[in-house]
Amino acid sequence: MTDKPVYLPERLALLSDLNAASYLSEAVLAGKESAPAISIGKATEPLPGDEARSMLAPVRDLFDEAMYRYRDDKPTRADAWLAPRLHATLRLDRREAADRRRWNHLALGVGPDYITWRHMPDPKQDGKAPIVSANRFRGAHHTQAFARLWWAAELFRNGPDYGPVVTACTQQDMLNTVLRLDAIDHRPTAQAMVRLIERGTVRTGREINALAGVVNTSAATLMYEVIAPDVERDGEPLRGWIEASESAGPVTHDMLPEGPEEGPAPEASVELLVDYFAELFDDARVRGRVDKAFDAD
Repeated sequence: MTDKPVYLPERLALLSDLNAASYLSEAVLAGKESAPAISIGKATEPLPGDEARSMLAPVRDLFDEAMYRYRDDKPTRADAWLAPRLHATLRLDRREAADRRRWNHLALGVGPDYITWRHMPDPKQDGKAPIVSANRFRGAHHTQAFARLWWAAELFRNGPDYGPVVTACTQQDMLNTVLRLDAIDHRPTAQAMVRLIERGTVRTGREINALAGVVNTSAATLMYEVIAPDVERDGEPLRGWIEASESAGPVTHDMLPEGPEEGPAPEASVELLVDYFAELFDDARVRGRVDKAFDAD
């Protein structure tokens, strides 16, 4: 695994895609050496202002704590712990989170060792020398190691409640497949899919992929926003939550933090979609599941 960067600046920063790509050598991706932290520091752009949420140390502390907590476990289990805490520590709005330069710096300048620890393939899988995919360092929001956790927390939280985020992130196919769907930007849709996992209707990765398929296909003809409306979003709670970062202090390691004090998704809309998605899933083709009609015979 890559060593922790020997040079860590005081604040988070922005690193362009072009510069990030230049540091992704095969040795870095294989975890055999660290990216040149000092050179990366010189190539970054500072974040505007001097807000507390741009301090690097609290984020780095989360990476260290996650690797320590799950040192004897599957690294994938760290996702459910880290996602809500990373979201609550960074306190970004969606415009800021859409800036890939932020995640490039977090990956190469702050936590490259975390990425190689979390995403290094098992060498037993194909017999080849393991190497981390470059898109874990520099990639789309649903593949980049830290962006995908932030967006999972943003899209699956229910107002200030990160509980649904934990449920979603315990299932890798919620991150690998569902996070790609445009439909989950609709809060009742996201909450309904999590609710089906919580109730045991959907249990395995194959079932989650099947559910994602039918939800996405149905969204092409049925507007979920119409049949299961969300409340109009008010930006003031988010702005207040971001401003409160100046006095918030580090997130707790053993209790879930709280997100912006937004109202939850309307329960009636969530339950309507739970029932609708359960019907869709009941008729979905799931690899390995015996067809109902065949089973009845």
